[in-house]
Amino acid sequence: MKSSPVYALLLAAVAAIGGFLFGFDSGVVNGAIDAIKRAFHTDDAGTGFAVGSALLGCALGAFAAGGFAERFGRRPAMIATSVVFLLSALATGAAGSISFFIGARALGGLAIGAASILAPMYISEIAPAAMRGRLTSLQQLAIVLGLFFAFLSNDLIASAAGGASDALWLGAPAWRWMFWMEAAPSAAFLIGLLFIPESPRFLVANGRNERARAVFARIGGDADGEIERVRASLRAEHKPRLSDLIDRASGRLSPVVWIGIGLAVFQQFVGINVIFYYGEVLWKAAGASSAAALKINLLTGGVNILSTFLAIALIDKVGRKPLLLWGSLGMVVTLGTMAFLFARAGSDAGGKPLLTRADAITALVAALLYIVAFGTSWGPVVWVLLGEIFPNRLRGAALAVSGASNWIANFAVTVTFPSLLAGAGLASAYGLYAGAALLSGVFVLYLVGETKGKSLEEM
Repeated sequence: MKSSPVYALLLAAVAAIGGFLFGFDSGVVNGAIDAIKRAFHTDDAGTGFAVGSALLGCALGAFAAGGFAERFGRRPAMIATSVVFLLSALATGAAGSISFFIGARALGGLAIGAASILAPMYISEIAPAAMRGRLTSLQQLAIVLGLFFAFLSNDLIASAAGGASDALWLGAPAWRWMFWMEAAPSAAFLIGLLFIPESPRFLVANGRNERARAVFARIGGDADGEIERVRASLRAEHKPRLSDLIDRASGRLSPVVWIGIGLAVFQQFVGINVIFYYGEVLWKAAGASSAAALKINLLTGGVNILSTFLAIALIDKVGRKPLLLWGSLGMVVTLGTMAFLFARAGSDAGGKPLLTRADAITALVAALLYIVAFGTSWGPVVWVLLGEIFPNRLRGAALAVSGASNWIANFAVTVTFPSLLAGAGLASAYGLYAGAALLSGVFVLYLVGETKGKSLEEM
């Protein structure tokens, strides 16, 4: 059977649709926050919890998906995830109460959390070593595309209705249609998964060498050699389990798992999802109108996409560690700039910052450069590293723990932001995230190694 890197690209692209749904589901709530608050009469804390409720499901989904994928396979796990995405999209838009809305968002969170680890797991296992960084980065590209199309969809729907709370088709308010739009890519993900094979490394681990040989042959390289390398890495080892994460010599969590957890947590503590979950609220707090805030969301989403393309071009040339260090430095500078600008700004009677025109433009440029710094580094590189730093026997369990840590950190940042904004202001929030960015650079400098060009079995 003739091998082709195009085949590996096709498989990675299908798996990355899960990342698109991850991004869309994460971003779609952005344009509906005020409408949800009015529809269900929630206060700031209640609204923050409703927005962050998906993240509770994300932590559970990430934790459970690794074990499910180890037992039943990567492909069945992704198929189950696509079905949950579809059900959540329909249920969230149909919610008649805040409790039902929170439950439906939490259900979607299960799918987001699962997709966040299943896509990099599958892609890293089907990708040739020379292409693995670029192919695994498709996950992040899909995430940012999902975010962008969620912002675009929200803007078009709100514009057509006159506002997120106004009636659109079939008499349903626009914010419901924002969530229902996710049903289309969910169905596309499900259909695409029906036509891709199981991960060859999972097949080898379960004794299905002939099927694995056929997949390796189509992907490219020495199929027999790949099978032997996988078998050697698994030889004399039992089925993966959570207890494998404990280092037998010390009785403590394996150091590589701590590194995975650290990468996952710092990716959230730098505050990136505040921009994407609360973009409309954030820009309105900075003085923009509702219409202008939605347009700025589109701008930030577009910059994020372009940044990810740049990361894909660089990751297999420059390496993972240099990109992370550059990203940390860039985020410290840009977040620090925004903290300084909002700290010296006055405020109106309602507490909204009063920036001069020059400072407002500078703050917007700094925010966009912050997204560039994140989008070329911590956004894609973390998911690439999490897909490749763990040995075969640990990968599922370690990814589950790291993924769950990522979403718990995400939840903590998301639910605290409304109170942080109301109590301490934008300057303090940006200053806090700048401090986290500084610590992330120190963490990478001393604890994270380079993985460029190595096979999974070498690592």
